[in-house]
Amino acid sequence: MDPIIRVWDPGRPVDPRGTLAVHRRGAADPTHRTTPDGAVWRTARTPDGPATVRLSARRADGVVEGQAWGRGAAWVLDALPAWLGDADDGDGFDPGHPVLQRVRARTRAWRIGRTGLVMEALVPAVLEQKVTGAEARRGWRTLLVRFGTPAPGPAPAGMRVVPTPVEWAAVPSWEWHRAGVGPQRARTAVRSALVAARLEEVAEMPVEEADRRLRSVPGVGAWTAAEVRQRALGDVDAVSVGDFHLCRQVGWVLAGEERADDARMLELLEPYRGQRYRVCRLVELSGLAPERRGPRLAPRDFRAI
Repeated sequence: MDPIIRVWDPGRPVDPRGTLAVHRRGAADPTHRTTPDGAVWRTARTPDGPATVRLSARRADGVVEGQAWGRGAAWVLDALPAWLGDADDGDGFDPGHPVLQRVRARTRAWRIGRTGLVMEALVPAVLEQKVTGAEARRGWRTLLVRFGTPAPGPAPAGMRVVPTPVEWAAVPSWEWHRAGVGPQRARTAVRSALVAARLEEVAEMPVEEADRRLRSVPGVGAWTAAEVRQRALGDVDAVSVGDFHLCRQVGWVLAGEERADDARMLELLEPYRGQRYRVCRLVELSGLAPERRGPRLAPRDFRAI
């Protein structure tokens, strides 16, 4: 199967690997691979059907080459600039804080992109609610291997396309259980799948209206809605309130405080209103964090219950 090819010249440096990293749910995510040659492979369930895309930035001339396979190949290549942050006007952002300035200087090619694919961002966010990262990644991988569609084209072995909303809604309760997904998260994912058409519309809504519609689904709260807005809408101001590690990391990097809570995080981010998600990502990219001294949340295995 021959690919459809698009060569995009953004007129500035672009980092596909760094920009798309927020969509990767662990090293073994079946929807995302980075190969030794530096190329990023992703799958997507587009409005036109499944697709696999391979993205690489050519150092010689700075352009990005996309190769895509599957019924959704043309759609995903049309969306390529948006995925890589073409609409993100971050060049004029001056973070002020010295740590943020240093991170900004070394990540000039990183942008905040938008996929326009809401369910693709929503289901894994639901699986990440109030559990360890290892639990969420295991559940996501298990469900994709079991119910995902094999990736079109010559994708790396094991890659899958996310199920359709109808397929998500039909996953039996015992399969969620076997994947280690508790009943509350499973119910939220199924409820979301049942109203997927309405939820996909939020990609074209103002962020306030999009947030209200996302949170109208029982089980989708502020944290989950923000995670979706960041990825599907490219919302540069969406803050993941309710994330234990993020608030502590923001407090540590911006104020040298070890035990900041959500209220303190929002206070520290207030001067950056309008760009708060960008600041949070710069904080995360800094790699700086307070030492973990308290007990960590132990992974739970719902399959044993």
